[in-house]
Amino acid sequence: MGKEKLHGYGILVTGGGTGIGKACAASLVQEGASVTICGRTEERLQRTVEEIASKVSSTGEIQYRTCDVTDENHVRRTIEEAAEYGNGLKGVVANAGGGGGMAPYHLQDLQEFTRVLHLNVLGTMLCVKHSVPYLKKSSGGSFVGMSSIASHLTHLWFGAYPAAKAGIEAIMRNAADEFGPANIRFNAVRPGFIATEIMEAIPRDSDVYDSYISNTPLGDVGKPEDVAALVKFLISSDSKWITGQCINVDGGHSLRRGPQFTQFLTNFTDEQLQGDLPADD
Repeated sequence: MGKEKLHGYGILVTGGGTGIGKACAASLVQEGASVTICGRTEERLQRTVEEIASKVSSTGEIQYRTCDVTDENHVRRTIEEAAEYGNGLKGVVANAGGGGGMAPYHLQDLQEFTRVLHLNVLGTMLCVKHSVPYLKKSSGGSFVGMSSIASHLTHLWFGAYPAAKAGIEAIMRNAADEFGPANIRFNAVRPGFIATEIMEAIPRDSDVYDSYISNTPLGDVGKPEDVAALVKFLISSDSKWITGQCINVDGGHSLRRGPQFTQFLTNFTDEQLQGDLPADD
């Protein structure tokens, strides 16, 4: 893909300070886009912008804005500034998200469960809500929602996370149908195990890690750049006839079963994992 494909495009990447979001931002800047990254930690965002600006040789540019994607005023303001930074807004990568504490459903904490749903589902919906008018004004564009293989493969003990990622996919499919006449495309990406800062918490000599590798036909873990390559394609006009799709980037893991995280649940007995309530103090 030549740099002219994204030259001058205004693109927003939420959760762009680390991991997959950071890789997506670097890839899009490399292709000449005017990228705005956002997140909640200003120091991390500033460090990422400086790193990308110094390492990526291109005609693109990058800026950051602090933003909590569950705050509608934050999202509205950030999208407006992202549109002003480029020649209008042509793309959004709704990458901000995450999981929470692991526990069986009957022992899930309501506040934590709700937090995860808000971060993933509400955060993505707000990005859709406030980007659509700008994307339409730019004669159409592309919106990529960051899902996970957890949206369709069981991930034991993950609580709200699988439901949240499935919710993102539902939003992408419906939005693709609603805004297709405005030439706005919506797709979801489903990463498997990607070697990000968060996933470094999984010991490489653990049963959890082995469960990922044994269920992955390509026999390894992915890199953030592997996801960024797919996102770049979906943002660009090379994918102009693709919308409403949920695409795996997982080394084939989705051909098998989800990972086994039971090793991490050291605070629960086997009986509690099978439905017993904790004993009264």
